[in-house]
Amino acid sequence: MAFFDDKTILVTGGCGSFGQKFAEVVLRDHNPQSIRIYDHNELGLVEMERAMPDSRLRFLVGDVRDRGRLTRAMNRVNIVVHAAALKHVPVCEYNPIEAIKTNIDGACNVIDAALDARVERVMAVSTDKAVYPVNLYGATKKVAEQLFVQANVYTGSHGKTEFSCARYGNVIGSNGSVIPLFIEQKRRGEITITDERMTRFWVGLQEGVQFVIRSIEQMVGGEIFVPRLPSMKLLDLVEVIAPGVERRIIGIRPGEKLHEALITPEEATRTLQFTDHFVVTPAFPFWESDNHKEGKEVSRDFFYASHTNDWWLSREEMHQLCKEFLV
Repeated sequence: MAFFDDKTILVTGGCGSFGQKFAEVVLRDHNPQSIRIYDHNELGLVEMERAMPDSRLRFLVGDVRDRGRLTRAMNRVNIVVHAAALKHVPVCEYNPIEAIKTNIDGACNVIDAALDARVERVMAVSTDKAVYPVNLYGATKKVAEQLFVQANVYTGSHGKTEFSCARYGNVIGSNGSVIPLFIEQKRRGEITITDERMTRFWVGLQEGVQFVIRSIEQMVGGEIFVPRLPSMKLLDLVEVIAPGVERRIIGIRPGEKLHEALITPEEATRTLQFTDHFVVTPAFPFWESDNHKEGKEVSRDFFYASHTNDWWLSREEMHQLCKEFLV
């Protein structure tokens, strides 16, 4: 029997791009007992229910800031995927207290509720912006990562609730990503570029969801899972989406990075490499896992960043990957 079969799953922030694709993939490829979509976006819940009329879906109005509601929503839940967050860098910069309430206090509430409800596995969806954070969004996600890793020290009479994180880059084509922005700017006749040197990791929504699913299956608690991803140059993406369209350099915005990183040299000393992913293991003296015994240690000076990557997408490859957005 597949791991997700007959399981009850709760997804926080379930109306977002990730939550909707996660539900679609799990319902298609697995046989869960139910998936609870937990979100404070009432309209989003209604629209998702109309778009996905599956009897295994449950739609729950709730906020991660509300621990009591989370505890009730997690009753008899086996797996929690925590995807709720304030994610837009400028929004978090302008509303720092709200970002902390959702991204940090909300993470604490998810942890406490999962422990109280005796959930088996909890996977937090993180971001490359949590690595060497230069903006508030990244800082809050860095704290959230630490909270989820450290939560594994709490045990109860029921056994151990396992907490892990999946950290990956910008999801191409998701709400707020650069591709829809460039397509809209192309229609207006001008593309704005923050810096011509900028690079980013490339990950598709389907790929990100599949990575989280595999990570949940493999986790034992405490790991940060990082996929092996290709890098792209922003100028190449512009050329693919809007060749010949006028461009204007506007400069890097507050809180924006020139390049993104997924694993730091400081983390390299406890990072294992596999064929298609990495696992940053927790700094617990008691931690060990047979699930990751085939991993190889990376070099002590390993730095996994979008500009130091050894895997780059060509313009032709990007064009193939962008086809669904360019129609």
